[in-house]
Amino acid sequence: MTKQQRVTTTIVDGLAYVRLARPEQHNAIDFDMLHAVVKAARSLRRQPGVRAVIVHGEGPSFCSGLDFKSVLARPMRGLLHYAQLWYFWRNNFQDWSMGWRDVPAPVIAAIHGNCFGGGIQLALGADIRIATPDARLSLMEAKWGLIPDMGGVALLRELVPIDVAKELVLSGRVFSGAEAKELKLVTHLADDPLAAAEALAAELSTRSPDALAAGKFLLQRAWSKSESGALAQERRWQRRLMGFANNRIAIQNNKGGKAAEGKAYQARRIQG
Repeated sequence: MTKQQRVTTTIVDGLAYVRLARPEQHNAIDFDMLHAVVKAARSLRRQPGVRAVIVHGEGPSFCSGLDFKSVLARPMRGLLHYAQLWYFWRNNFQDWSMGWRDVPAPVIAAIHGNCFGGGIQLALGADIRIATPDARLSLMEAKWGLIPDMGGVALLRELVPIDVAKELVLSGRVFSGAEAKELKLVTHLADDPLAAAEALAAELSTRSPDALAAGKFLLQRAWSKSESGALAQERRWQRRLMGFANNRIAIQNNKGGKAAEGKAYQARRIQG
């Protein structure tokens, strides 16, 4: 494997597997991995045949966070990324997690082993998280005198009360997958999260790909709005579904009878 192949993307029958591929380093994040993950999300946004995405890690861990040794060994590149803290828009470090919210298909993170710092922030960017009960998670930036800045705070707002977020961010403590489930940071527990993610992806893939995209974007954009704003989002996204090809196919498939059996959906029309 060359130095640039930090991430592999494989698409099988509409299911995209995005695999972090630095197993010897517990998939610690260096600049090459950062850019590869961002590139993978951007690429999958433009592929209407993708029905679901699974993000997982090769080897003993999902992702152990930033590889400080590697980053500090490349000071000029680090300086360029430091300059992004002055951006008025989302930077590459934030796209590491937030970019997955732009993918018009369900994104599932399969978590095992260590899931620290940037690793947990990547997982938070997924729509659904499945972890082993003994996975080890942490918003660990406080250990290094820093704060989470890879989208984690924006994503935590949807999941936990502010006091829980403060305790996790300020302490940087390590907690188990089982506790993460109690805290609502993960959706499901499974001894084999990748297999569980595959089963869920297969179930989701039986639905209209346009309905999956619209449902995802509706919830993301309506969740923190006022009641009137949320209702406006419902109307907006329903207009983009009702009467179009995949809506008609779904209706036909639900009518029953042999003529309705197994009619395939068309490629996704809604991209964002």
